[in-house]
Amino acid sequence: MFATKSEAAHANSLFSWLGIRFWGIVPAFILPLLLTMILFLGPLSLHYLDGVFSLYLESKYWTNSIRNYVWLRNHIVAPLSEEFIFRACMLPLLLPSFGVKWAIFLCPLFFGVAHFHHMIEKVVQGQQEVAESFKQSLFQLAYTTVFGTYSAFLFLRTGHLIAPVIAHAFCNHMGFPSFGEVMGYSQSTRHKLMGLFVLGLIFWLCLLYPFTMPILFSNNIYNV
Repeated sequence: MFATKSEAAHANSLFSWLGIRFWGIVPAFILPLLLTMILFLGPLSLHYLDGVFSLYLESKYWTNSIRNYVWLRNHIVAPLSEEFIFRACMLPLLLPSFGVKWAIFLCPLFFGVAHFHHMIEKVVQGQQEVAESFKQSLFQLAYTTVFGTYSAFLFLRTGHLIAPVIAHAFCNHMGFPSFGEVMGYSQSTRHKLMGLFVLGLIFWLCLLYPFTMPILFSNNIYNV
């Protein structure tokens, strides 16, 4: 299934192609998470102002979370299953035929479409009208495809499945940035928050390649 004609394909085990390996696993866990947190500098600042950070220090928050099926689905089951299917299994199949750039952009399209079933659920359950649900699903398709591109990039640069999994779990936890919430603060605070949103994006762009250098993760599997 994963066989190609290249010599590199024969030099690595199946688990290595799937991103399941030991070497470089610690930086593969830390650096992609840190990079994603930098991107979310604005939303994290909102969490701080809202007092959400204090919840993370309470043991009750964590004990209640691990007993909550929705929390487990969003933070563990969905990131693991979706990243394994769409990154670990699908990307190595697309690479030989389409190359790195096209594979990175094609794979997320399948990932985005896979979330379109939420539209049917909302319409059937009477939560939304068809037109409204369709618009919302298109928006979800857009940002899940963008995330899928980032996730595919992390997988190929690090050669580790844990990298996109941890980024996926963090993004699920944070949700889509609440830009409207910023408007609820005073003008001075609002300007600072807007600046942090922009700074987060700038720092993320500047650190995207340095934080994902393949040598940091002992990645000799994918030449990206």
